[in-house]
Amino acid sequence: MEKQIILSPSIMCGDLVNLEKSINDLEAIGMDTLHIDVIDGSFSPSMPLGIETIKRMREITSMDFDVHIMSKDNEFFIGEMLNIGVEGITFHHETSLHVDRYIQMIKNAGTKVGVALNPATPLNVLDYVLPEIDRVCLMLINPGFATNKAEKQIPYVLKKITDLRQLVDDLGLTTDIQVDGRVSLATIPDLLDAGATNLVLGSTSLFIPGNTLAENRQLLSEAVNKAALV
Repeated sequence: MEKQIILSPSIMCGDLVNLEKSINDLEAIGMDTLHIDVIDGSFSPSMPLGIETIKRMREITSMDFDVHIMSKDNEFFIGEMLNIGVEGITFHHETSLHVDRYIQMIKNAGTKVGVALNPATPLNVLDYVLPEIDRVCLMLINPGFATNKAEKQIPYVLKKITDLRQLVDDLGLTTDIQVDGRVSLATIPDLLDAGATNLVLGSTSLFIPGNTLAENRQLLSEAVNKAALV
């Protein structure tokens, strides 16, 4: 069985003082999507990009913007991202008082909608909304703590992906299963075989230090091709 794999390079791993060059470099190796974390400094301790920066990024590239909101005020950031004109918005279930309202806000704007789950959040919170969304983002590490090199993927990664894949298949859905956090060349084949369809790429895959982007892109292709179901 073949499945389409979406590659979503995290712009957080680019040069934050020269984002235009980083975006151009990603386009040059065939990337068509940018994964953009929007963090409020409260949900997690980091805040790498502001709204005005994302507006400027939108002006200089036609790449799809896959926005991952990590905030305690989802409605505000959803509205801002819709105003910018992004292609997809994912928000966290854990900080959402009105999950269905946010889903409908995004869908009514013609934008793809996703729900992100922290590592320990159970899948049953999706019971009623799974058919309404385009994507589920499974966090494989605690979100916002990627700079802590001791932070490792949760031990139940593959079970959670497999269980979600079963739910999606049982309902006859085409929901995209995104995985985010330490998605490395070594783990990619197992993540894909468990049922993931979307890889958020960071410092352990497309942005491995010491290699060029083109070299890492080749290594990434080799890792993806090792998966049995691709």
